[in-house]
Amino acid sequence: MTDVAAFDFDGTLTNGGSVFAFLAAVAGPAAVVRAGTPLAPRLARAALAGGSAADEAKEDLFARTLAGVEEARLAAVAESFAREHLARHLRGEVADRLDWHRRRGDRLVVVSASPACYVRPAAQLLGVDEVIATELATADGVLTGRYAGANCRGPEKLRRLTEWLGGLDVTPERVWAYGNSRGDARMLAAADVAVNVGRLGRLGRLGRYPGLGATTPE
Repeated sequence: MTDVAAFDFDGTLTNGGSVFAFLAAVAGPAAVVRAGTPLAPRLARAALAGGSAADEAKEDLFARTLAGVEEARLAAVAESFAREHLARHLRGEVADRLDWHRRRGDRLVVVSASPACYVRPAAQLLGVDEVIATELATADGVLTGRYAGANCRGPEKLRRLTEWLGGLDVTPERVWAYGNSRGDARMLAAADVAVNVGRLGRLGRLGRYPGLGATTPE
């Protein structure tokens, strides 16, 4: 093994977010509007404050839209959604960097707060080795609408990546991390090579880290 390259998903490998579009694909746009409207103030505050407030608001949205959905249906929708989302929203310049890592023989991992049910097939289409993402709880073959474990953002994102790295049979020479938002800040801070692919560049939350152009592959 040479290096490990860890990529965030939403806003890093792809343009924009994916959660609301996925929920609409599963439950229908009207259901997402009905669920999201009473949660709008909390979701807005969560977007600004982050932390546990964001985790709880997101889980409540999942509970209102996904509870009772059968696992088999979720998996089918997730596969289709992953293909369509990548076709429409993949960021070519970041995908090129991912391809560079693959050609080098680096181990590739996507680390995302979005649901693993569609991040995993999307990552497989991109040739990624491993996915660390938010898992959804099920009971008797249907979704409960709750997390299985914790929302994979911020400290949880770093904790799970560190745990995964510790389980590798070979220690990588370097860990590269690519992110675009404060939810990726801890992951980037812990990396040997941290890359900010946020649209705001130096003005964004990760402004102290160099962008793609300043980390030109050797």
